[in-house]
Amino acid sequence: MTPAARHQAAIEILDRILAGTPAEQALTGWARGARYAGAKDRAAIRDLVFDVLRCKRSCAHLGGATTGDTMTGDTMTGRGLILGLLRSHDRDPGAIFTGQPHAPAPLSDAEAAYAPPPLPEAVALDCPDWLLPAFKASLGGDHVPVLQALRTRAPVFLRVNLARIGRDAAMARLAEDGITARPHPLAPSALEVTENARAVQRSAAYLAGLVELQDAASQAVVADLPALGGLNVLDYCAGGGGKSLAMAALGAQVTAHDANPARMRDLPARAARAETRIRVSEHPEGPFDLVLTDVPCSGSGSWRRAPGGKWGLTPEKLDQLHQIQRGVLDKAAPLVRPGGWLAYVTCSLLLSENRQQVTGFMTRNPGFTLQSSRALTPLDGGDGFYLALLERRP
Repeated sequence: MTPAARHQAAIEILDRILAGTPAEQALTGWARGARYAGAKDRAAIRDLVFDVLRCKRSCAHLGGATTGDTMTGDTMTGRGLILGLLRSHDRDPGAIFTGQPHAPAPLSDAEAAYAPPPLPEAVALDCPDWLLPAFKASLGGDHVPVLQALRTRAPVFLRVNLARIGRDAAMARLAEDGITARPHPLAPSALEVTENARAVQRSAAYLAGLVELQDAASQAVVADLPALGGLNVLDYCAGGGGKSLAMAALGAQVTAHDANPARMRDLPARAARAETRIRVSEHPEGPFDLVLTDVPCSGSGSWRRAPGGKWGLTPEKLDQLHQIQRGVLDKAAPLVRPGGWLAYVTCSLLLSENRQQVTGFMTRNPGFTLQSSRALTPLDGGDGFYLALLERRP
């Protein structure tokens, strides 16, 4: 496919997303109907789509669709968003909007003459207006570079299964399949893939369970937990089980639980590939030495990976998440043995989901004391994560 044809495909996919189709579903649906598109074409089109979704407000502004903060898409089109993306990179839209076969139609006179006005701060940072004060309060002077980082593509990280292989040996095994990786300082198990990332899931190291895809900040959270060797651990909100696998690799006896058990359906196969054992339980009974609560949250720390969450979040949804977080903490606390640990984790950058939740929990549960906390942002290299480690008094 030509570059122009790839941009036209991205326009069609974005129109489906604006009409309400989830991004992954829209990409998959388009690919099924475009068997002629090769792997490189599909990868390039995917990049275009997500480059737009991360920067939807500024692309709409630069493309001539000056929308309000609701981001409903009512005045947006895939064409306008791609036009805005090209302008954001100082590329000549006329080289793509040629009207040739499979390319976007030529620019109209109005499109060609459009001169974007200056971008307001929230638009330039691709942040909903209502959330900008919360980011300023949560991040202080870092709110600008952090929000700018969320507009960019996230690095690809791997977790080395340290129970079976060292980091240097894992890099060598990956190199055999043409994948270049380097150690990342956020965690002893973390590798950043710098070349040929799309080959990871076909590599021998991945298929043998020697490495797993996992963000470096997520790995740092596990590395900051108490020494895991021999601990009886409950991953209370396990989801796909990334942290369950990471804790098991460090010697913990892990029980995985999730309010929606379907989220854990791939966990047994992943554990088998890693040559470890994780117990899955719908009704875990304590006491546990450590209970990890990676609670449902806004996901604001990982919006560069899942930008739809940024535009779908509302004040009402955020308040619902606050209530869920409080409920998870209060349900998990009794499962911790006296003298044991409760770990509260989010992939959020917002104080209301992080420190304020921990403060409220300790007010309701005076038997717990805060021993340490850590907040990571994309400026540290990985996603944004928060960890609070609380000890239950003996």
